[in-house]
Amino acid sequence: MNIPKLVIKNITRSRGRFIFTLLGIIIGIASFVTLLSLGGSLQNEVKKQASELGANLVITPKGWCAYEQISVLTGEQLPESIPFDVVNKVSAIKGLTAVPYLSEKTAIQNNPVSVIGILPEEMKTFKGWGIENGNYFASQDEKAVVVGSGIAQQFKLSLNDILTIRGEKFPIKGILKETGSKDDTTVFVPLTIAQKLYGVKDNVSFIAVKVDDIAKIDSYIIKIQDTANVAVSSDKQLLKSVLSIVGTVNLTLQLIAIVAIISAAFGIINTMMTAISERRREIGILQAIGSKKSTIFTVFLLESGLYGLLGGAIGLVLGLVFSSIAAPYISQNEFTAFMKGSNLPINLDLKLIVGSLLFSLGISLVSGLYPAWRAARLTPVEAISYE
Repeated sequence: MNIPKLVIKNITRSRGRFIFTLLGIIIGIASFVTLLSLGGSLQNEVKKQASELGANLVITPKGWCAYEQISVLTGEQLPESIPFDVVNKVSAIKGLTAVPYLSEKTAIQNNPVSVIGILPEEMKTFKGWGIENGNYFASQDEKAVVVGSGIAQQFKLSLNDILTIRGEKFPIKGILKETGSKDDTTVFVPLTIAQKLYGVKDNVSFIAVKVDDIAKIDSYIIKIQDTANVAVSSDKQLLKSVLSIVGTVNLTLQLIAIVAIISAAFGIINTMMTAISERRREIGILQAIGSKKSTIFTVFLLESGLYGLLGGAIGLVLGLVFSSIAAPYISQNEFTAFMKGSNLPINLDLKLIVGSLLFSLGISLVSGLYPAWRAARLTPVEAISYE
């Protein structure tokens, strides 16, 4: 008896049932892979943006919630709650460099974009920016803007084009070289100009700090807190806080996908139980010509496993395709705003690919255990006499 041929013949005997059972697994695995791929990519992007912030410490007002911590990475609009004298006090501490951010919003061609008020020279040194076209700010209060390369490409902006921010007109003086960070999708304005423009007096949103000796970071945190009534987070603490939120959302979505796969598993059980009823006589004949119970069990288990293997492979491919299609839409909400201007990179992890296939196969084999056991229990007389 050729078991592989028998297995293929049996599962394709009823093509409609085969297709619909397979679709259940395909949809479940595709959903699982899509969410897992996007979730893994989102976590990688958060880590990337945290590293490209260029800060060892982030100073924020006390009482900021997790969403506002995320906004530090995304460049979203933030409250202006830190007086500039705090910036001066922190900058006076030896062994560190502090640069303030005033994080606001504007619109270009009816699309929201981030506006960051900065101290031009300090920020350029802090970030190590290069200029692709044009020139950088000549003074701390120059009424002009410098834009990221992503903004320039997205809106087809050129040097000396005029941007209107809160009714004021600003010429584009320079376009930054690509950084691969949220800076590419940001409009930069001198801090004093931005403070007047948005009416926030001398306040800033947060302060990024780079320390000379990373081994002394705890002592720097204590010095800053002694100097001003602010909250201080290390880059690792900030990253951990943001990733915990991303991870919770990711886990919830994965659980939803797993429910879809479990539902597909019950579809396999139903299909296999129906097949047993339809093929009782065939099972009896196989037993009568000498097939062992273990052989019958193996045939039915392989049939359910083949559903999982085929469904998992097709679902994996579709899941990765859906991920690439969904990525631009995922990056258009505030929670993942740091991905605007570029598609979310898809997480083509070998562990994801192999793990999804094995998960699909495992679920299908487990689903087929009971039907295979039921089929193997039939006696020749019971099976052959079935009408």
